[in-house]
Amino acid sequence: MISLSNINKSFGDIQVLHDISINFEAGKTNLIIGQSGSGKTVLLKSIIGLHEVDSGSIFYNDRDFTKLNLKKRKDIRKEMGMVFQGGALFDSMNVEENVLFPLNMFSNMNESEKKERVNFCLNRVNIKDANHLFPAEISGGMQKRVAIARAIALNPKYLFCDEPNSGLDPVTAIVIDNLIQEITKEFNMTTIINTHDMNSVMEIGEKIVFINKGHKAWEGSKDEIFNTDNATVNDFVFASELFKKIKKTS
Repeated sequence: MISLSNINKSFGDIQVLHDISINFEAGKTNLIIGQSGSGKTVLLKSIIGLHEVDSGSIFYNDRDFTKLNLKKRKDIRKEMGMVFQGGALFDSMNVEENVLFPLNMFSNMNESEKKERVNFCLNRVNIKDANHLFPAEISGGMQKRVAIARAIALNPKYLFCDEPNSGLDPVTAIVIDNLIQEITKEFNMTTIINTHDMNSVMEIGEKIVFINKGHKAWEGSKDEIFNTDNATVNDFVFASELFKKIKKTS
């Protein structure tokens, strides 16, 4: 589990995060949603340590990440997997080399063990016979699946996904959503997904946190979000005609 307690973050005179406290649950897909500029990306980057918070605590189980030295933070980072927006594969590396990268950086496996782990991860995300292809030679959906394979290469306890469906068609987006949820359950990870995609909320939103202007404005399940009386949440959720129709029939 990852717990945030009274997190505040400013850039200069502009406060972006205001006193945010959240418990993200292990074995579940935890979604952070909100409009562009709401602070959700800053929140995600603060959780993984790319931004230093001004005050508050970030606990990885019983370890306060904000108080750890560099070496102990590195130990926790070895337990993290990250799926970046757009996939962020290395263009100069083929599929196998991309998944191999974190194993070369952080594991003590021998070459045979690393090769076996790479193939396991690629098979798990349904990538076959593509080890020696380069990112430019595969589809956007395949690139995202390779990015997920790379993220789980070190068998992480914590998985972070920044807009994993960005740039994908709706059908492929659902495939990626379902894959993330499946591996979350399979490996009992604490998964946190930063998204503005309401289809993801409907498909895999087990716990949802709504961020508005840097404040935690609401949290609950995907069933609860469609029945909340929070006006700000409703304005976001039912912005499209499709979800307005869902509201009427629920």
